[in-house]
Amino acid sequence: MAMKSLFPDLSKRIGIKIGIIFAQVPLSPNKWTIISLLPAIAGLYFLLQHELAYALGLFVLAAAMDAIDGGVARVMGRVTNYGAYLDGMADRFVEAALLFGLMIFGYPAWLVPGWMWLSGMLFFGTTMTTFSRAYADHRKVVTDPEQLTKIGGILERAERLILIFASMVLFFVQPIYATYVMAFGVFLAAITVLQRMWAVRRLRKD
Repeated sequence: MAMKSLFPDLSKRIGIKIGIIFAQVPLSPNKWTIISLLPAIAGLYFLLQHELAYALGLFVLAAAMDAIDGGVARVMGRVTNYGAYLDGMADRFVEAALLFGLMIFGYPAWLVPGWMWLSGMLFFGTTMTTFSRAYADHRKVVTDPEQLTKIGGILERAERLILIFASMVLFFVQPIYATYVMAFGVFLAAITVLQRMWAVRRLRKD
């Protein structure tokens, strides 16, 4: 869930409090996961319309709603592997909408130099950080669930979203600063992939 890589215990406590509130609504955790995609879809629309302020607000809302489904699942005692899978897939859809939307927003290149390409590179880094952990499990290189959770890195999802949102805010100050922050995100994503590959090497069974 959002922010879990930064403050795991705090994130869990906040998630439970959020779950207590939203568990009163007659919706299952998986339905909350699907609903959390709606602000991202609207945010993508506004990025395509070059309305960055509205898009930023909607994607921040989508990120905040990411805490609802997990909190509701814990409170209702309905934590499932499928729910975790669905939540992870929703996270990827939200990031895809955000970064591909930013690619379109950055065209033509004179508007924000390099932003279009950097957004695409950052999405590649996003998929690789996720894939590096999932593939280690798929290939049975690391199978212990606790060890898999320890395969972290400097730029996980929460930090990545904070950095992207900061870049969007900086666009209103000076577009070139936004580009620099996005480039920094690409660099950190590459470092994270290498960190995870090194962690898998240390934790491997053979």
